[in-house]
Amino acid sequence: MPKQKSHSGAKKRFKITGSGKVMKQQAGMRHNLELKSSRRTRRLNEDQVLPNSDAKIIKRLLAN
Repeated sequence: MPKQKSHSGAKKRFKITGSGKVMKQQAGMRHNLELKSSRRTRRLNEDQVLPNSDAKIIKRLLAN
């Protein structure tokens, strides 16, 4: 039986920290940035921790 592959889309979008949390990039930093305030763009540029309910699913996609 062949090996299972990790989910390629999940690999590109999520990172797992050393403590096991799942990090993601926040939405809203792709376009129309000149309309958004500097404060807002700085806040959106930070990575965000996924809630445990979502993290469980993502870890399953990345585990293989």
